[in-house]
Amino acid sequence: MPEQKDPNNQDRDQNANGRNKPRQGGPGGSGRGPNQPGNGNFMSRGILGWVLLGGLAIALLLLMSNQQNQAQRLTHNEFYNLAERHRDEGGGIFKEAVEVRDDRIVAELTEAAAGELDSPPNNRVYTTISTDTKAMFVMNLRELGVDVEESPGGNALWSLMIMWGPVLLIILLIYFFVFRSLRGAGGGPGGMLGNFSRSKHKVMNKEHSTIRLNDVAGIEEAKDEVNEIIEFLKNPKKFQRLGGRVPRGVLLIGSPGCGKTLLAKAVAGEAEVPFFSISGSDFVEMFVGVGASRVRDLFKQAKESSPCIIFLDEIDAVGRKRGSGFSSGGHDEREQTLNAILVEMDGFDSSDQIIVMAATNRADVLDPALTRPGRFDRQIHVSLPDIKGRMEILKVHSKKIKVSPDVNLERLARGTPMFSGADLAAIINEAAIIATMQGKEFVEQDDLEEARDKVKWGRARKSHKIEEDEKKVIAYHEAGHAIVMFYDDDSEPLHKVTIIPRGQALGTTFMLPEKDKHIISRKQLIAQMRVCFGGRIAEEMCTGDQYNGTAGDIRQASAIARAMVTEYGMSEKMGFLLYGADENPSGYPVSERSYSDDTARMIDEEVKSLIDVTYSETKQLLKEHYDQLDALAKALLKYETLTYDEVSKIMRGETLDKATVSDLLEAEREKAKPAEGGTIRPDNAGLDNDTPGAWPSPA
Repeated sequence: MPEQKDPNNQDRDQNANGRNKPRQGGPGGSGRGPNQPGNGNFMSRGILGWVLLGGLAIALLLLMSNQQNQAQRLTHNEFYNLAERHRDEGGGIFKEAVEVRDDRIVAELTEAAAGELDSPPNNRVYTTISTDTKAMFVMNLRELGVDVEESPGGNALWSLMIMWGPVLLIILLIYFFVFRSLRGAGGGPGGMLGNFSRSKHKVMNKEHSTIRLNDVAGIEEAKDEVNEIIEFLKNPKKFQRLGGRVPRGVLLIGSPGCGKTLLAKAVAGEAEVPFFSISGSDFVEMFVGVGASRVRDLFKQAKESSPCIIFLDEIDAVGRKRGSGFSSGGHDEREQTLNAILVEMDGFDSSDQIIVMAATNRADVLDPALTRPGRFDRQIHVSLPDIKGRMEILKVHSKKIKVSPDVNLERLARGTPMFSGADLAAIINEAAIIATMQGKEFVEQDDLEEARDKVKWGRARKSHKIEEDEKKVIAYHEAGHAIVMFYDDDSEPLHKVTIIPRGQALGTTFMLPEKDKHIISRKQLIAQMRVCFGGRIAEEMCTGDQYNGTAGDIRQASAIARAMVTEYGMSEKMGFLLYGADENPSGYPVSERSYSDDTARMIDEEVKSLIDVTYSETKQLLKEHYDQLDALAKALLKYETLTYDEVSKIMRGETLDKATVSDLLEAEREKAKPAEGGTIRPDNAGLDNDTPGAWPSPA
């Protein structure tokens, strides 16, 4: 399967140049600072709450202790009978002296006596007494030979506190933490529900803004456009002298991972001003009106900290076009949030040193009121870096790792077309990990190449077992791609070819563009189709059969041919006319085609004719170079991976002097043998689990 340029594979964030973790709170931060109103009340209430919690815990412990000391209640006759048994059995009933209190007599029984009473709590029993009967009951107990001890009074109040104290504490806790918070839920400081209306932004003060424009590479034009914003934040009087007004809002537009957020942080770092950042999704909550309230809170705090920068990331989450038919009307939460943003941006005075920056990769869905002059009237396109930009980005990220002096970053930049800055940062990081796992002292060129392939197409599945007949088909398939790419002058230069599975592909043929291309000619499109056809034709010529592994090639070739006929006007029969699906002004594709059935049939015939002609040309090319095709396929089966120089030697009929897969496997077996004995180690470390005795591919 040939390498494809995928302009949509840009979904990483290029913030690898060092991000400072924003400090929460503090002066100018989100929430309340230590010197703001309402903070003292909140702190005093918090301390009181902890005191109440501590008192509740102590009361609960006392309550549990009191429960453990509970006793079983007996009638006077039952207690008296126990006293008589105590006398008759010589002291086998009461364990200690009987305790006489103001309102009861408590005794602790022996284990045997407690068992007869079904084991009362803690083997303790009691009977109630009154003031009139106390003296008579105590005298009777002493006559029966029971030891009696009178306990001092005052326990009634303590028992009452233990019984009702936890309940009172719980009521106080509910009052302080619920009712008082609900009373301030209208948005006052400390109100429980009022916290929803506060902005969830993060603040990075100028002391912590270490990112500068020198840390941003590959987007020179965007950097030039933000210089005047930096100058305005540093010296606003310079612009006021002639009556000029710097744009209030700057909209950064670009693919994911191109450095929009990094550029905004660099502007704040260069201007040395606070940086308020928040995502568009943070405005929207389950409560209606919360988003608008958070917008007002954000802009209020920003005005208190001016000059500053407000950065709204992914603004399309709340800034989509209104009235598209998918909202619930004027009370839609997202529309209210957007309206609040529009009003706040209109409320800026000429003296307000606040710049609102926003980032999105869907500028086509933004509301026109958001992008009109006076709001986001400056749009900066942060595009994918060209070869020079990729080179600069690789230099910036490679400073953080140990790189071998022989590394050619320009070669890597050539081999990464349509890569974003985040992709390039990921390549450098993956290369460092690969070199570390192999025990190298430096990151070498091979590590960078492997990291590029891993980021773009996935990890190589070297342990994946493929049968020999299938491997032969894959080898001829990739050899067909490589032969067409090698001999077709209009095709991109060949870089390497491999039959090692990677990602979803069982084999891959890589190309290495000599330069970035912004437009593509008809000949180059035809060459791309020839490369797609090369795999299927080679399979059929060498095996006499067809396989489903060419589904991706067929899909790509069909898309190119149809685009040439319906969109690019590259068909003489169909002429210079658009037949593809257009979009209506609302931004949604039209479901009905704008041409007749006869025209549709002509389009299908023209696409089929273009594919048939190109297929025949590719088949003729492979017939002319059948010997080279066969030799290249056999070399792939032998070596598994071949570079451009090695393919060139095979095309010239030369032999390769590199070690084969069998040689490398034999070397691995020799390393696995013990020092004596000459047998392979018993643990079979490194063997393929699927096939006994088979070793993983060292390629």
